[in-house]
Amino acid sequence: MGFYQRVGEIPAKRHTQFRRPGADGEPGELYYEEMMGEEGFSSNASLLYHRGVPSALVDAQVWELPELTTTPNHPVLARHLKLHELWGSDDWRDTDVVTGRRLVLGNDDVRISYVVAGATSPYYRNSLGDECCYVEAGTATVETVFGALPARQGDYVILPRGTTHRWVPTDDEPLRVYAIEANSHIAPPDRYLTRYGQFAENAPYCERDLHAPTEPLLVEGTDVEVLVKHRGDSASEVVGSRLTYATHPFDVVGWDGGLYPLTFNVEDFEPITGRIVEPPPQHQVFEGEGFVICNFVPRNAPYHPQAVPLPYYHTNVDSDEVMFYVGGDYTARSGSGIDLGSVSLHPGAYAHGPHPGAIERSLGTTRFEELAVMVDTFRPLGLGEGGRASEDPAYPWTWSGRHATPKN
Repeated sequence: MGFYQRVGEIPAKRHTQFRRPGADGEPGELYYEEMMGEEGFSSNASLLYHRGVPSALVDAQVWELPELTTTPNHPVLARHLKLHELWGSDDWRDTDVVTGRRLVLGNDDVRISYVVAGATSPYYRNSLGDECCYVEAGTATVETVFGALPARQGDYVILPRGTTHRWVPTDDEPLRVYAIEANSHIAPPDRYLTRYGQFAENAPYCERDLHAPTEPLLVEGTDVEVLVKHRGDSASEVVGSRLTYATHPFDVVGWDGGLYPLTFNVEDFEPITGRIVEPPPQHQVFEGEGFVICNFVPRNAPYHPQAVPLPYYHTNVDSDEVMFYVGGDYTARSGSGIDLGSVSLHPGAYAHGPHPGAIERSLGTTRFEELAVMVDTFRPLGLGEGGRASEDPAYPWTWSGRHATPKN
């Protein structure tokens, strides 16, 4: 997804001999070159130089994944999920970001999970697709085969498919992570880039805002277990394996290329505003196959003298809309029960918009102090175990005020 980076030691010419220092100034053993690339050999790639053989396995076992089944949104309803209710006051301390995820929503293109963690995760690799993990709260070091990334509140942590990594919380507060797992790659929208791949001048962020590892992370070790999520009998089936490697995956002395993990903080997103309400695509930050990711950040309100600051009611006939409310006060949902840590699901071809009274109260607003992460999908989303466990059954009826209870 990124521009060219070079970290650590690499040879002057790719695919040529590169040796570790030997005794008495003589050349030592060869480093093992690995190409990690997208779309075969025709898209972004990086070359990594390992001390050990990166494919040397000594054991393989089944990794039993947590519950990943989904229940259809049927009868079709808007949903409110209270993610902060999924963990008790101390349940998070022994939970890690990888194995502790609870599936909130999902389809064949993307899975959205939530986790509150305090423990270091196992080594992990997602071989299904890229991951975009939003850090709602807390701090961590994300150790990867490319090097280490510090992660803090408001960071999107982008982990390309096939990146071996682990999460290490770095303080005593809960690490809250909203994990968006694709079955594809995740990248900036094409319209933000020039035809040569540089961020264009009208993009709401640029290369300076993207942070990659800056030095190698070298760890000694043998017989190192890595949890791997991968495809089963079909492209949509998700299964897991425990692979044990002869040498530590973090043995890369250097790498270069355009494929690597990175962080981007939501505070570096420059909102695009206007005299009247801007459509949601103006808030887009990333996209994958079958979905887009947007963020609604603190910003000036529309400034036309007769502007209606809140979004109009809209029926997106092709997409389900998922909002994760992480900061400030989301004015359009006033009176609905939505609070920090809430997720709302508004299904495709279903009119949705501000709650009764919110539009009138918003008139004259000059600034919005809100923060939310939105995922729009182009296939229907089902409710995962975490979504079912955290649902507020009163939400669909808050526009009418009748507060019926769904019968499903």
